[in-house]
Amino acid sequence: MKKLLFTITALLFSMVVSAQDIFDNSSLHGSFQTDVQFYRPDAAIGIYDSTIAGRKIGINGFTNLTYTLGKFKAGLRYEALLTPLAGFDPRQEGNGFPNVWVNYNTDFIEITAGNFYEQFGNGLVFRTYEEWTLGYDNSMNGMRVVLFPTKGLTLKGVYGSQRFFWQKYERNNRGLVRGADAEFSFNDAFSKLDEAGLRLSVGASAVSRYQRDADPIYKLPENTGAFAGRVNLGAGNFNFMTEYAYKINDPSAINQFIYSNGQALLSSFSYSQKGLGVMLQLKRVDNFSFKSDRAETANALDINFIPPINRMHAYSLTAKYPYATQPNGEMGMQFQLNYKIPKGTPLGGKYGTGISLNFSQVNDIVRDTLDKEYRGTLGYKSDFFKVSDHIFFRDLNVEVEKRFNSKLKGVIQYMNLLYDIAVIEGHTGEEAVKAHLAVADFTYKFNSRNALRVEAQGMWTKQDEGDWAALMAEYTIAPKWFMALSDQYNYGNPDPDKRNHYYTISGGYTHESTRIALTYGRQYEGVVCVGGVCRQVPASSGFTVTISTNF
Repeated sequence: MKKLLFTITALLFSMVVSAQDIFDNSSLHGSFQTDVQFYRPDAAIGIYDSTIAGRKIGINGFTNLTYTLGKFKAGLRYEALLTPLAGFDPRQEGNGFPNVWVNYNTDFIEITAGNFYEQFGNGLVFRTYEEWTLGYDNSMNGMRVVLFPTKGLTLKGVYGSQRFFWQKYERNNRGLVRGADAEFSFNDAFSKLDEAGLRLSVGASAVSRYQRDADPIYKLPENTGAFAGRVNLGAGNFNFMTEYAYKINDPSAINQFIYSNGQALLSSFSYSQKGLGVMLQLKRVDNFSFKSDRAETANALDINFIPPINRMHAYSLTAKYPYATQPNGEMGMQFQLNYKIPKGTPLGGKYGTGISLNFSQVNDIVRDTLDKEYRGTLGYKSDFFKVSDHIFFRDLNVEVEKRFNSKLKGVIQYMNLLYDIAVIEGHTGEEAVKAHLAVADFTYKFNSRNALRVEAQGMWTKQDEGDWAALMAEYTIAPKWFMALSDQYNYGNPDPDKRNHYYTISGGYTHESTRIALTYGRQYEGVVCVGGVCRQVPASSGFTVTISTNF
């Protein structure tokens, strides 16, 4: 099927090149990116030759093309990871067209054949997406249909198999995924609700995975179903959202092949008005890993997505210990308060002052083991409302943003962190990291084009690698140039031989939609996370080039 779709798409592209003037309402768009790393030996950080995993160079690249003609669209994606960058799964090595698709869209129906991405609700039972920085792509290859039968009602159906690096689909290597979703927006159907200041939508999802049972020990269910319901209600400045999901027994390598059912709950409550925003989120997850292949344990073939409810930090040290979602069980909450001190007040000054307070904590769930054998049994039972004393992650941070005058603005941040490195990163036996962090970030604008940003960070902890300090200076000549110098110094490492500087020098040039960035320096070993999904990055030293463009 994929070869046929590719042939059709290539034919359409050739038609647009040879007869562009015929199709007045057609267009061709695309994007391109390549990331290249040249490695060098650096004995100080444990690299004794010029290779990472036997490679002197790593290259990741992709090109997306999308052709549009009226209600018809077609596209393809070419990827080349001939020598994947350090830290990427080695199974990603290869090149070809992993994504080829055609799409037809009207006011009543949308049909996609080939590769596609989709999400039901918050993703608790189904979400496919691509994240280039993690090397993650769980796209579906099959058929997607969306119907709009009446105002406010949207119906979705999906069928196919998920991408698994470059491996072709076979019945014995992963399962088929089938799903349906319905959402009804009362506001779209009844306009008077808008006049009353009310907003209401409801939705429901059902997803099934079929995978043959070839296990020599256990009798495994070949059809595994997951179901979810959601409500989104708003009244004036208030908004409430909740989604509950349930999955029938799904013995897998992730949950040690137990036959317990799974469930997940995600709820949020928020209030907002000019100058003030408040949000509270709650989450409970119990045995809710859902993959196309029950034997897979890495970041691949996830059918669903469990949203993180902790703050995603942008600074290097505050992001050093990112939280990775624990699908086998977690209970979490997040509270966020944003307040703008008004202009003209003693604390607000001429421009006003922004204050953000964020607190998040994730605990384990309480489990009562039912059988000493564990594997091949129900495993445990868990009271839905009980919270374990075991804390996986806690983050309390306060941020103040202030503009002092027309040229100078700054951000000050404090963070208090608890991070169970034994569970989250698999460092068995290690003590949880307890750290204090501080950030000062100031930008001085010389004129409309030239600006200097200076950033200082500190981390103080007695666990793991000890204390860190970081400095960065970035000079920007808008809208084309930037140059930056940075250093992260692990001055408090318990091992004196590992008290290293991780310096970098970088620069970049932007011309319209094309960007070129060059970086030379060191990368410390650690974890990179996006949206609660993480990958391990080895220490490296060398030269990096990134080129990207859109057209």
